[in-house]
Amino acid sequence: MAADRAAPWRPPEGRRLRVGGVFAAPLHGLAGVGTAADPAWAAAVVVEGGEVVDEVVAAGTFTAPYQPGYLALRQLPLLERTVRALRSTPDVLLVNATGRDHPRRAGLALHLGAAVGIPTIGVTDRALAAAAAGPGPERGDRSELRWDGRLVGFRLRTRASVRPVCVSAGWRTDPVTAAGVVLAMCEVSRTPLPLREARRRAREARSRGQRRGPA
Repeated sequence: MAADRAAPWRPPEGRRLRVGGVFAAPLHGLAGVGTAADPAWAAAVVVEGGEVVDEVVAAGTFTAPYQPGYLALRQLPLLERTVRALRSTPDVLLVNATGRDHPRRAGLALHLGAAVGIPTIGVTDRALAAAAAGPGPERGDRSELRWDGRLVGFRLRTRASVRPVCVSAGWRTDPVTAAGVVLAMCEVSRTPLPLREARRRAREARSRGQRRGPA
């Protein structure tokens, strides 16, 4: 596939890393339910030096009903529009979806990165297709996520004795680099700062939209 031929991304040297995060909040608050044209709110942020330096919030609709393994059909247009509206392009983008951990090794995180031309990393609570044992109890411990005999990511312990997250390589990223970026963004919380801030903004926008009701 084209993603396998793309030049691998490495963090820049000599300056601080700009890490983006993007998250979509559907109307009903549940990613695993819904139909086509469901209202949704998306937010994208860019974090540099531990601070949010750019952010965008957008309202729209999803474009397909929810179906496991086909999240890109449902969320990609809204997420792409939101990321493209950022004024500051991140070096790498964290996506609340899988990347290589997918039956076709091409989850939403990989599709989004290819669409916007930004290296991506998938971060989820659970693995989609890959299997892995639990990592050790300390921060930074990890266990391999493998699918069809290939290493696609890691179950990563971002804080000691806290439930791990699943990190999968996306567009132009490899599993080791992806895990390193995510761990660096989890200094004070289980989930990486850019995703946490994007999630908060998307959910706040959803709450405001629900209070206003239909136009």
